[in-house]
Amino acid sequence: MPDGASPVLDVRGLKTVFKTRGGEIHAVNSVSFHLRPGELLGVVGESGSGKSVTMMSLIGLLPSPPAEVRGGEVLLGGRDLLKLAPRDLQAVRGAKVGFVFQDPMTSLNPVFTVGNQIMEPLMKHMGMTKAQATNRAAELLDLVGIPDARKRLKSYPHQFSGGMRQRVMIAIALACDPDVLIADEPTTALDVTIQAQIIELVKDLRQKLGMAIVWITHDLGVIAGIADRVMVMYGGQVVEQAPVKELFANPRHPYTRALLKTVPALTGARAARLEVIQGQPPILQGEPVACPFRARCAHALPRCEAENPARRAIDGLPVGHGHDVACHWSPEAAHA
Repeated sequence: MPDGASPVLDVRGLKTVFKTRGGEIHAVNSVSFHLRPGELLGVVGESGSGKSVTMMSLIGLLPSPPAEVRGGEVLLGGRDLLKLAPRDLQAVRGAKVGFVFQDPMTSLNPVFTVGNQIMEPLMKHMGMTKAQATNRAAELLDLVGIPDARKRLKSYPHQFSGGMRQRVMIAIALACDPDVLIADEPTTALDVTIQAQIIELVKDLRQKLGMAIVWITHDLGVIAGIADRVMVMYGGQVVEQAPVKELFANPRHPYTRALLKTVPALTGARAARLEVIQGQPPILQGEPVACPFRARCAHALPRCEAENPARRAIDGLPVGHGHDVACHWSPEAAHA
């Protein structure tokens, strides 16, 4: 993937709120990122940090009400998805953007065969006949590693194991050769062995098909092995973004540093003691006017209470293209 390639997906200043009886919850606050062809962007952060809501906002998957995308641009193929009519946006989902959800059992319809569920987008978006869609569906099941693919088209979701159901979900997401695949914690509900198989499958498919992928996860170990870049989210905001090796070698945001310390690691013959991030995630009511991590941060400054930091580049490259961080504190100043 060339660094200078034009983004296949370019998100600018995305804002999403949820209207509740207790007030508005600002779940996504001015999130910006881009995705180049063939690139895998890892998105990490605690539950409630805004990872899934951000990605569902892009293609209109949030229920409205209570959700409302209140600002920003989502550019795909030169079109702003936020300005599309619902009918046009529906045509983008599946055809241009594939989505793999966390729990395949609740994502697949239990009363239809997996063959019907793979064939539906092929006939709807690509105009295939039933015979053509059947052949393509069998090819897709074979591509994702399901044996006796043509026979299994007649099977129902409950007749597959958890790992096989997730493979079916990936086949559905890939059916129309999308430009972007969004995988929302696709291995969380699976055991460790099956997780490893799904990760290897996605790596293999990425190499074969060259598609751009957004991989949402809690697991930094997974991200270390598959991502090109990592975007760290907290409180509905991007707090750090960097190439994967740079992020692990030189984390700059106190939250990123704290996350990395929660990852199990072996040092010599003894396992290092796991650390926890003290405190609770913020309640996102009202426009953010201060750093969302300040109450849990060991390096908080008076300025953090008064001003929400903007992302700034730390390697001379434009924000979003190298290593950037949204933090008033810096390791250099601390050691000066």
